[in-house]
Amino acid sequence: MFRVLPLDVLALHPSVGSAHIAQVGGGDTFHWGVSSPPIGAILDGGQRQKTTSQLTPQASEPWSMGFCHSASTCSTHWSTRKLAAELGGDISHMTVARIWAKHGLKPHRLEGYLASNDPDFETKAADVIGLYLNPPQHAAVFSVDEKTAIQALDRKNPVLPLTPGRAERHGFEYFRHGTLSLYAAFNTKTGEVLGKTATRHTSSEFVAFLADIVAHQPRGKEIHVIVDNLSAHKTKPVDAFLSEHPNLRMHFTPTYSSWLNQVELWFAKIERDVIARGVFTSVPDLKRKPMRYIRKYNEQAKSVKWKYFDTTRRITPDSIITVH
Repeated sequence: MFRVLPLDVLALHPSVGSAHIAQVGGGDTFHWGVSSPPIGAILDGGQRQKTTSQLTPQASEPWSMGFCHSASTCSTHWSTRKLAAELGGDISHMTVARIWAKHGLKPHRLEGYLASNDPDFETKAADVIGLYLNPPQHAAVFSVDEKTAIQALDRKNPVLPLTPGRAERHGFEYFRHGTLSLYAAFNTKTGEVLGKTATRHTSSEFVAFLADIVAHQPRGKEIHVIVDNLSAHKTKPVDAFLSEHPNLRMHFTPTYSSWLNQVELWFAKIERDVIARGVFTSVPDLKRKPMRYIRKYNEQAKSVKWKYFDTTRRITPDSIITVH
């Protein structure tokens, strides 16, 4: 049975042996086996002895299952109390909590990620980001996508409004009246949105929306449209429309990289403001409220200030470490 622990925790445990310690990626994180002989990392009069010099990194082995696997608790991740109980002795869960805080360890948190497998990722990403940062002169650039299967949900019980000390409450049961899809084209320069609802999200509907984009621009103006890799964006009717409108050019985001499309940020906004907590009595009501929101939003539209500022969150093939 093995664990991955910070050096501070290792120094608190009397049964950690140097023969089973292996450093992981530098820093203060080590693998250890609970059956190892002691290395002098003991509590002496409430003072923790310095053990850094005794921890000699060895070659890491495939038995490491990562920090959050506990065979003794049958859990997928540690809690401060579980780890304190595992370590035993005079170590309290608050001591574990302080050490975790020092090293920025949060086993209770879980985040998802999706790494692109597109061999042309850099080329496509540079193309899209270049349109944001340095668009062609006198051209219109739109981020385009569809938000599909928006449900017209009506609550069976009345909504109880916000009151001091109590959040707004919605009844658990609801009526489902139907669904709609929302097409949106986000103007990356002005922040204005051109929207359209549709009962379906087919290739013909997408072509019709492209026609709306062209109709809202001066004749002959150069138009750049950023889209994801949905199959409906790559059909013969789409190719035929592009052939008939040589002034319109489509740019595809890399595979699994829709986050590069700025319209996704706007979709998150309308989801928070209108859809997530909305009550819709019918499909026409669902159609009316998002379009009303778009008209109001366009009165004070804002563009996105596109920048990449948190390099610590970058995921590369070299930084991905799995437990498989």
